[in-house]
Amino acid sequence: MTDRSYIPYNEETIVAELVKGGVNSLIATHQINQQRLWDTLMKLGEIGAGSNVTEEGVTRLSLSLEDLKGRQYVIDVMKESGLEVRVDSVGNIIGKLEGANPDAPVVMTGSHVDTVLQGGLFDGALGVLGAVEAIRSIKESGIELTHSIEVVSFTDEEGTRFGTGYIGSKGMSGYLDEKTFQLKDANGITYGEAFEQAGFDPSLYKQAIRQSKDLKAYVELHIEQGKVLEEHELAVGIVTDIQGPVWLEVTLTGHPDHAGATPMNMRKDASLAMAEVMLEVERLATKYQGVGTVGKVKVEPGGVNIIPGKVAFSVDLRHVDKELRTSMVNEVTNAITSISTKRSVKAEVDIKKAVDPATCSSEIVDVIEASCLELSVPTMKLQCGAGHDSLMMTNITNMGMIFVRSKDGISHNPKEWTEKDDCVVGTRVLLNTLVKLAK
Repeated sequence: MTDRSYIPYNEETIVAELVKGGVNSLIATHQINQQRLWDTLMKLGEIGAGSNVTEEGVTRLSLSLEDLKGRQYVIDVMKESGLEVRVDSVGNIIGKLEGANPDAPVVMTGSHVDTVLQGGLFDGALGVLGAVEAIRSIKESGIELTHSIEVVSFTDEEGTRFGTGYIGSKGMSGYLDEKTFQLKDANGITYGEAFEQAGFDPSLYKQAIRQSKDLKAYVELHIEQGKVLEEHELAVGIVTDIQGPVWLEVTLTGHPDHAGATPMNMRKDASLAMAEVMLEVERLATKYQGVGTVGKVKVEPGGVNIIPGKVAFSVDLRHVDKELRTSMVNEVTNAITSISTKRSVKAEVDIKKAVDPATCSSEIVDVIEASCLELSVPTMKLQCGAGHDSLMMTNITNMGMIFVRSKDGISHNPKEWTEKDDCVVGTRVLLNTLVKLAK
């Protein structure tokens, strides 16, 4: 296998390879502190980690104690980097580097630091801390920019705790619904109560809305969470489209009878109905060339000798084409109705999240591509299968994404890993992109 690794990080090589890239790019790239970036990633990863991160992962569910500690760490790092830091009404942490023209629209970058259960060290975190490191490099290099740059750490991108995500980016883009604050976590705590416990007033959520005229662009650095870049031996990729997810919560109610005394033809087995639905999800996702996943299942009463009388499970459906996704969702819901009728169980379907697919701004794609060329970083264009805050930000500004290679494509898992060199390459591309957009 050919080694197409990375540009060595020494001054002579950088000067030789960036001689055509312009003074700003040369200075900014030279000043990136690889170890500092890595140290912040590892330090954040200690918050919410088990005794062995590679086995137990990192858990910082939205507005939990672990998440609040992680958020405070981000605030501290931003302040240490010389950014003006504020927290908006939905908890988004925003660090600002003031440009020469304070009235010019802002260039925004960032991601999130909340995690799934037993997640990894890099999902979201690289986008936030990589952006902070890029801004540190800009400041340390003395690069003058016209537009201000804001680094944002969005509240609850993952949606793990309350069953719906993108809370911070929805709040910023004007798509947050007050009904969200009525959702409950596994312990019966409502989102509104969690907000109040974290020091926020849920009734003020509309104060977080930003206007399109005030934003020039949003660029998100993120690990790929897939294997495409690894298979092409590339450290960095440029996203063209992002799949939009629809999350369904399905409840099927039958009857919990004795497993030995109830004949097969008299059963109202909710779990068997669920099994049929799962197979339909797989079939229909394949048919439409999208993706479908049943990732969360609860079976009641849960006894080895009791026919399951009730099941609740999630269905995650995604596609880059909204019309095809709508058809896929409709066919899945029709299948749920048909299967439940056939098996004499009651079906309830609740849409927990529905976010439209998004196409990245062609202008920003071009800027990222130019940055890669200028830095002699091999790259490719690819689609994004995971959901990101970028999906919401595209509603109010031009949006682009930079992907960084994931080892074995693993993510949302304790074994999630991105090499130190790859993190730096992605951050260099982000830095150059921000400079071009904010100059």
